[in-house]
Formats: sequence, C-alpha cells, structure tokens
Amino acid sequence: MIRSRRFWLVSPWTVMALWLCVGVADALAQSSAAARVVELRIADAVMPMMAEYVVSGIQHANQTGADLVLITMDTPGGLDSSMREIISHILDSKVPVTVYVSPSGARAASAGFFILLAADVAAMAPGTNTGASSPVPLTGQQVDELLRRKATNDAAAYMRSIAGQRGRNVGLAEQAVTEAKAFSADEALRGGLIDLIVPTVEELLAKLDGRRIKRFDGSTYTLALLNPVREPLQMNRRQKILSYIARPDVLFLLMLIGILGIYAEFSNPGLILPGVVGAAALVLALVALQALPINVIGILLILLAVGLFILEAKVTSYGLLGLAGVVAMVAGALLLIDSPITGMGVSLGTALGATIPFALLAIFLMTLILRTYRWKPTIGAEALIGQIGSVTMEIDGTGQVFVAGELWRAAAPQKIEKGRRVRVVRVEGLTVHVEPFDAPDESGRSS
Repeated sequence: MIRSRRFWLVSPWTVMALWLCVGVADALAQSSAAARVVELRIADAVMPMMAEYVVSGIQHANQTGADLVLITMDTPGGLDSSMREIISHILDSKVPVTVYVSPSGARAASAGFFILLAADVAAMAPGTNTGASSPVPLTGQQVDELLRRKATNDAAAYMRSIAGQRGRNVGLAEQAVTEAKAFSADEALRGGLIDLIVPTVEELLAKLDGRRIKRFDGSTYTLALLNPVREPLQMNRRQKILSYIARPDVLFLLMLIGILGIYAEFSNPGLILPGVVGAAALVLALVALQALPINVIGILLILLAVGLFILEAKVTSYGLLGLAGVVAMVAGALLLIDSPITGMGVSLGTALGATIPFALLAIFLMTLILRTYRWKPTIGAEALIGQIGSVTMEIDGTGQVFVAGELWRAAAPQKIEKGRRVRVVRVEGLTVHVEPFDAPDESGRSS
C-alpha cells in the first residue's frame, strides 16, 4: 500500500498536472502585472481637432485605469487655445503623462515646447529639437510694441508656471519665449528642460519602469511598467476630416470658393454647378469657423474686399478700388485667426496667392453682368423697339405693319400711307406704336 502511494506521487500524470498549474499561475501573474500604456500621436499642427483627440485619449486612459499616457510628438506649433486645452488635461490627469519628441528629425516647436515641458516625463529622440516659442504677430509684420510685450509677458508667465512646478530650468525655458531660443535634444537634457534622450519607445518604457516622478500637485509616484501592453489610439474619421478643413489656410480658401460660387450662381441663375460647389464650400467653412478662434475684424475686412471688387467693375477708378480690395482681403486673411501667442494663422503666401485670382475673377464676372444689362433684348416685345418696318395696311389711327418678319397691328398719332417705312417706338400688348422713318433708301432719296 505504501509503495502504491509513492508511485502515485511520482507518476508522470502528477508531474504534468503540477507543470500545468505552475504555467497557468505564471501566466496569470504576468497578466496581472502587465502595465497598460495608452499611446497618442501629435504629428501635425496643434489645432482644435488635434486637441479634442488628445484630450479624449487622456480621458480614456483615466477612465480605464491605464498606467501611463504616452504622447509622441512632431509639431511646428499651433493655436494657443488648443495648446492650453491639451496642457490643462495633462496637468489634471490622474494617470502620468509622458511626452516623447520622436522620431529623429522631429521637433516640438512653439506650442509643442509648452506641451513637452508640461508633461510628467519629457523625453526626446536623438536628432530632434524643441523651443522657439516666442509670440508671433498674426500679420507677420511689426505690431504695436505694447501689444507685443503683453503677448510675450503672457507667454513667459505661462511657461514659468509650468516649468517651475515641474522642476525644470525656468530661466532657460523662458528664453525660448522671450528670445525665441531653440534647443537640440542634447542641449535640452543638459539644460534641465527634459528628463531623457532615448532612440525608441521600447527603450523609453524600459527606462521609465520603476522611475520615481513628481506630479504637478507636488506628490511623488513610482511608475510600474513591467511588460507594458501598448494601446495606440488613432483619430476617428470625423476628427481626421475636421482636422483638415479646420486649418487656417484651408478655411480661407473654402470661404473664397464659397463666395465666388454663390456670386456666380446669383449672377447667372441656372448654372447650378457654381451654386452647388459654393454652397458646399461655405458649409464646410462654417463648420471650420466653429472650431477655430475667429477674429471678427478679419471677417469684416474680407467682406469689405468683396464689396470693393464689385465697385471696381461699376466705377471707373483706374484700379484703385481693386487694389484697395486686395489689401483689405490680405489683411483680413492674416487677421482671420485669433491666436496671439503661437501666431498660427493664414500664411502670407496663401493670402496673396488666393486673393489676386479671386479679385480678377470677381471683377471679370461683375463686368460681364453689367455689360449684359446694357445689351438690348433680342427676344420678346422689348426687342421690337427701334426696329424698322413697312406699312402693309394704311395706318389711320390703326393699321398693319411688317416688322421683324411678322405682321403686327400698328397704331400712330398721324396718318401713314401704305408702303411707308416706320420705326417702332413702343409696344403695348399685340399693338406696336410706330412713327414715320425718314431715312434715305438705296437710291439715295428720302422716304
């Protein structure tokens, strides 16, 4: 009996069962220990739809209990309002947020520099750069010194509050705002602006595992990123479409196409295609207007420019009204987006490149319309006025004339004999009122 029990304890079935139990337990332990990392990507200008995408990703990470939010970034900058929205959610996030400027050759300029320094962990790949966050005048020209200093001071104070609370080099960070200073990855690390330089996301996550970080509220937190499970989140279709049309340059072009299309349709009713295209462009422009911070002065200047182009076709101004319209439209385009810190608005090249063709087309269409109104009608009763005909039945009060290939009932204040040439002076219903037409005939005699 004792031998039987010993055999059962060391039987192959017992060994296999124990091996399976150990394997399942190890798998469960690894599964429970695996960290979840929500990955987001800023690979374009920081615009409203980009902000919505990043904010929704951070909220998703907080709601599902993720261990880390990883934002990889390559951006030239963006709108001040969108930048601040992203930063506010980074600072309020219960889940730590790491911003990683990647891949090599990427940049985190202007608004991107603010976002980078707002993160719990700021990292860059080799060969990347950041900084250059000075306020940019929206018109691309010199502005009032007081307004420039106000924008610069506002941006600098915002940078100091972020960098100081994160324990980064406040003085160096402020120079990126006040002096437009830019930094390579090595310079940023040596200057205390970022925490790490790593070539890949995998190496970044490995170095973050077990790292103790200081949160924005002053508390400390130890990252546990053993066997991280990465969960990349992409923009949905609506966000992708809106992120494209809600760009300042695209918005301006949509506005011009819409105005020109509707103008052409009202000028020539029945064309249909210009009206459809114009209406569609205006609808898209209105959607974009809801997403962007719009300066009302820019809208008014664009409408003023359209009015000046129309007047150019009506009034002989030797091009002065047209030139004033071009200036007004370019100024309106450059002032269209209200973002004083990051200066993300309609580019000067787009403003000039779209305004000049628009002005020429608008003036050309208006000129055609005015010429059309000056032409005499070629059909209908009005077309008979001024036509020359001959009397086929003596007119004594009333009679009959042959005009424009047809016989008409005629009336005249005096008697006109048969065969005389007459001219139509007006038309009333089916009766033409005529007068004698004394013009030399082919033989040179007056008739």
